[in-house]
Amino acid sequence: MKIVRLILGDQLNQNHSWFSSVNDDITYVIAEMRQETDYVKHHIQKVTAFFLAMRSFKEDLSAKGHNFIYYQLNDKNNPQDLELIISRTIAETKADKFEYQLPDEYRLDQQLQQICSSLDIANDYYDTEHFYTTRTELKDFYTGKKQMVMESFYRMMRKKHDIMVQNNQPEGGKWNYDQSNRNKWKGQPPIPKEKEFIKNVEEIIELLKNANVQTMGKIDSESFAWPVTREECLSTLDFFCKELLPHFGDYQDAMHDDEKFLFHSRLSFAMNAKILSPKEVIDAVLNHFYDKTTDINISQVEGFIRQILGWREYMRGIYWKEMPQYKQLNTLKNTNKLPDFFWTGNTKMNCLNKAIGQSLDASYAHHIQRLMVIGNFSLLTQIDPNEVDKWYLGVYIDAIEWVEITNTRGMSQFADGGIVATKPYVSSANYINKMSNYCGNCHYSHTKKIGEKACPFNSLYWNFLSEKREHFKDNQRMNMMMALLNKMDGNKLAEIQERAAHIIENLDTI
Repeated sequence: MKIVRLILGDQLNQNHSWFSSVNDDITYVIAEMRQETDYVKHHIQKVTAFFLAMRSFKEDLSAKGHNFIYYQLNDKNNPQDLELIISRTIAETKADKFEYQLPDEYRLDQQLQQICSSLDIANDYYDTEHFYTTRTELKDFYTGKKQMVMESFYRMMRKKHDIMVQNNQPEGGKWNYDQSNRNKWKGQPPIPKEKEFIKNVEEIIELLKNANVQTMGKIDSESFAWPVTREECLSTLDFFCKELLPHFGDYQDAMHDDEKFLFHSRLSFAMNAKILSPKEVIDAVLNHFYDKTTDINISQVEGFIRQILGWREYMRGIYWKEMPQYKQLNTLKNTNKLPDFFWTGNTKMNCLNKAIGQSLDASYAHHIQRLMVIGNFSLLTQIDPNEVDKWYLGVYIDAIEWVEITNTRGMSQFADGGIVATKPYVSSANYINKMSNYCGNCHYSHTKKIGEKACPFNSLYWNFLSEKREHFKDNQRMNMMMALLNKMDGNKLAEIQERAAHIIENLDTI
């Protein structure tokens, strides 16, 4: 029986059981498609990374004897459409059956179901063999429970997969060391320079230019440095364990003017493209932690594992539980336009200048920059979550909808009304000053609430609470801040709201 198997651009798992043996009757098809480059405006480094990773995946497995048809973007016979690519490959190979791995984006899942319903040959689908959980495991876990919070899911996952658990209790005596993961980095300990894999990408840049693919952000054609091959990603994982893990947990929420990556792993693209699996990442971290020659505090390791075993799997479960209606949620009814400086980084607010500028320069920002600087500002200025979603999905190298939209529309923008987060993640300038050195180099004063030199975050914060008080009046986690708001002098609040209104009306001048 001749079989055609589809591999999507984020399904680059060389350890999948499909590849356990070579079969000359099986043809794998991978395609660089306008369908995927154009559904949102992507960062040029993101498109480049995916194309490089897809090509490397094909080369590695072809070298092992597997048969591939690979469509580059500029191939004259590339129909640029998934349905046409599948039907053409089936016809060319005279296949008797079509198979695919379950997509992790709802739109592709629906598209492949529709395509298969119209095929006149047998078809089937398989798991990607990547995640710890199935699509429905989170939904099943919370069925019948009164509240859905990540912590209970995370503890279940630790126990189920026997990760840092002894006698059904957490190793070290605590499930969660989050309180130990909030240190401000002040120049020490020294941060090892990130592991780079310099490569020339002029060919892909020219390819995108000639195809008139619209992208955002910057790229250096001669020194693209992201890990995109299996070998490079494994090397980055090893570097993280040896050089960065000893201080990761302490400074995972820190931000600094002069440091893009701090002690972060830079493994999110590798995992989201499935070049590395979460299990092999966690296993590597645990092996290093348990190595008798290392001396790493458990809080560093738990803080990292929580992000992968807990939060990453949790967000995927939310995605498949709540889609497709989740994509339309706008509980707070925010409708403002994304300011122009999201495409340039040109703002006098140093924290936004750094976080957005870095995002445009490197297609990267870590989770606190995304959540508590860019996301915080977007929510306080009441930007339409559709616009926020599109920007986040396009700008980051690791952004795929299943993980982006739950973090953005859910945790960051509270547009889902509390499905993901029990409260909105908003703050005044105080939090940013606490976790970074951004405020010391800013045009604005982080201590002032009103006046031209007052940090916009301060007035925006209280204005947001005031405007949305009906949404939060019954939210217990907001009780303290709402009580402070209710006690605020009316004239003072009016001044704050006037300042906030001026900022929102003139976002591109701040």
